[in-house]
Amino acid sequence: MDPEKLTFVQNIFPMIAIIAVAGVIGWVITTWMRIKHGYPLETSWGVPIHPSSDKEAQERIKLLTQENAQLRAEIGSVKDRLATVERIVTDESSRLAREIDALHLTKN
Repeated sequence: MDPEKLTFVQNIFPMIAIIAVAGVIGWVITTWMRIKHGYPLETSWGVPIHPSSDKEAQERIKLLTQENAQLRAEIGSVKDRLATVERIVTDESSRLAREIDALHLTKN
């Protein structure tokens, strides 16, 4: 290797090492501060890491599951109503009038 290049590498290497060590120390301090103040830890992509045995997370999953079931039932009801509206819109007007009159007669 050329002596000038070797001298350049020897001069720049300590600066690169200092920058790398400062980055690692900064990361360790940031992680320590997050833990100390109760912030969730994150992966390198910024996704929070939550423990799998957390009771609050399990309760949240349970509530979301119940809400999901309720929303599915509501969607089923909306589909039934939409089918009825589609049938009314596409039926003949005379048959629709007879059905409405029949409903009025059964209510009275």
